[in-house]
Amino acid sequence: MSSNALYTDLSDYYDLLCTDIDYEAQSHSAQRLHQLFGNGGNSHLDLACGTGPHVRYFIDAGYESRGLDISQPMLEMAKIRCPEAPFSLGDMCDFQVDEKLDLITCFLYSIHYSGELEALQKCLARVHQALKPGGVFCFNAVDKHKIDNNLCVSHSTNHEGSHFTFSSAWYYGGLGDRQSLKLGICKTTGGITQTWHDEHPMVAVSYDQLKELLLPYFDVHIFEHDYDKITPWDQDSGNALFVCVKL
Repeated sequence: MSSNALYTDLSDYYDLLCTDIDYEAQSHSAQRLHQLFGNGGNSHLDLACGTGPHVRYFIDAGYESRGLDISQPMLEMAKIRCPEAPFSLGDMCDFQVDEKLDLITCFLYSIHYSGELEALQKCLARVHQALKPGGVFCFNAVDKHKIDNNLCVSHSTNHEGSHFTFSSAWYYGGLGDRQSLKLGICKTTGGITQTWHDEHPMVAVSYDQLKELLLPYFDVHIFEHDYDKITPWDQDSGNALFVCVKL
């Protein structure tokens, strides 16, 4: 099953897959960082918005929020969750906006969905073009040199008479600019089990590489991957929050 087929066919289960994610904490963290580093505006775009949970929290916080995603089924659910928000079908590496924005976010390591360095460069250029002066781009990323190929995160939940187990893991082969996100979904209903496995190609970068790509466009600040407090990156951890202010 291809990556697109997995996300399209199982889009109804996407929120279950992400049930252990604290969308509220992530959204509030980005809002605090925007208050500290931004231009005071409230127009917001969430790239790779999925079913729109972050957009919901931004709207509730007073932002004029909208979303962009490459999956139409995801966007249909986002429109139900946030009927007052505009959503666009599109590629985050090739998008344009009618009016420039104050804040752009990209959560859940989705920046890596660029797939390759050239596409990532295009994404950063598009984000820069879409922001107002002093606008902020906030996202999280993983350093390819810090990936533990043996580490897997999983959780289980029950929904509408079925038991689900979801798993995800990063994999980096040690060379080049490609890494993978491996996903597994197991659904058991009435003693019958269905299993899906997929592997998403992702762009692999070190933080030094990523910062080099960002510096022509932004003033770059890197923080620990902690949504409850603002702590400068310790120069060692492999997960971090990037706050980038348009030059």
